[in-house]
Amino acid sequence: MSLPGLVILISGRGSNALAIAEAIDDGRLPARIHAVIADRPAAGLARMADRGIDTALVPRKSFSAQAPFERALTEVIESYAPGLVALAGFMRVLSADLVTHFSQRMVNIHPSLLPKYRGLDTHQRALAAADAEHGASVHWVTPELDAGPVIAQARVPVRPEDTRETLAERVLEQEHRLYPAALALLIRNPVLDLHDISKHREPPLLDLSLDAAGHLVEPAGGD
Repeated sequence: MSLPGLVILISGRGSNALAIAEAIDDGRLPARIHAVIADRPAAGLARMADRGIDTALVPRKSFSAQAPFERALTEVIESYAPGLVALAGFMRVLSADLVTHFSQRMVNIHPSLLPKYRGLDTHQRALAAADAEHGASVHWVTPELDAGPVIAQARVPVRPEDTRETLAERVLEQEHRLYPAALALLIRNPVLDLHDISKHREPPLLDLSLDAAGHLVEPAGGD
């Protein structure tokens, strides 16, 4: 029986892509990465290639506008016939046309507890608001930025001494746990769709938390 196929989109180091690959290797995620695609020269491509994973570069700067870039990107993605497309630090706002094309196949990880802090600078915004907790969310991608139904979240306490950098580091550590777990949830429950998950938005289907000492806490019912 063939494993469900993933295509992962990155723009930088690819640390979440690496976490997904490691989860596959150790049996936590029953899937196969068909390819990792970047929109610019990215260190993550070499890291994935070193693991024997196909990589592709579709450089945004080579196109005169977003539409031809997205047509080329869509063509490359579809050449791998993925079951899911995972945005993992992909730093492009995608058009409604592309998002609709991949409806219910495209997920993203965002460094905030959505619906809080859509967009950029999430760690600084959480600190400025004196939030007691911060974290990351995996959600379905819909045409409205960072507004799709939430699939899973990981929470971290905000410490009095936190800076944007220290908070970002702790959130990223939990992203590396959260994203593979959320993908596994989707793959093991293929009947889930946008409408099913939207019913569970509060709370999300999977909710991971850390206590003040930084230890993982999984509430009853967590996967």
